[in-house]
Amino acid sequence: MSVNRPLTVENQLLLHLPPADRDRISALSDCIELLSGTVLYKPGQIIEHAYFPLSAVICLMATLPDHHPLEMSLVGNEGMLGASLVLGVSTAPLQASVHSSGSCLHLSRVQLQAALIEIPELRDTLNHYLYLQVMQLAQSAACIHFHDIEQRLARWLLMTHDRVHCDHFHFTHECLANMLGVRRSGVTLAAGLLQHQGLIQYTRGEITIVDRKGLEAVSCLCYGASSV
Repeated sequence: MSVNRPLTVENQLLLHLPPADRDRISALSDCIELLSGTVLYKPGQIIEHAYFPLSAVICLMATLPDHHPLEMSLVGNEGMLGASLVLGVSTAPLQASVHSSGSCLHLSRVQLQAALIEIPELRDTLNHYLYLQVMQLAQSAACIHFHDIEQRLARWLLMTHDRVHCDHFHFTHECLANMLGVRRSGVTLAAGLLQHQGLIQYTRGEITIVDRKGLEAVSCLCYGASSV
């Protein structure tokens, strides 16, 4: 997925910290660029680095043999990737891939663990985020089982809109199909319904959010319940 976004975006988790503690995290971390499609973790792989997105968006995906990956959650500048390190768990439970290119603060597992000891407020903040992320994953599983494609597409578009900070972005049909766990024909039908209602414009993978409030009305209640 590609997107045009504002130049200045900050990580909201780190903004919860006092300025002096934010400066300590900045000194420990590097600002890197993540490219769309890059796989950061695979299930069972040792987590070597934690990521605090600034403008990048990362997706967490469940994988099964002989099936396409299924997106379970998105991580943008509201959160982080590698939160399980707070619990002392360094094995990745899901695949993590870059959903949208952008910048990200990046520090090693050892550096994060040192920061957690030195900055108690960081541990408290990440513990709370980890709890919210578990809730979001559970909500996604229920949503996939109970709600129709149109509702779920509206939800994922809203979640993406929250994280890319602009109204226009590009999704391939394959990416949308993975988000929803459906065939491409299902994506075409659902996107066509949303476009017919005047909520989005969708042409050859180019998506523009036209009516945010209308999209929220079409989406299932899982959007509000799982927003981090």
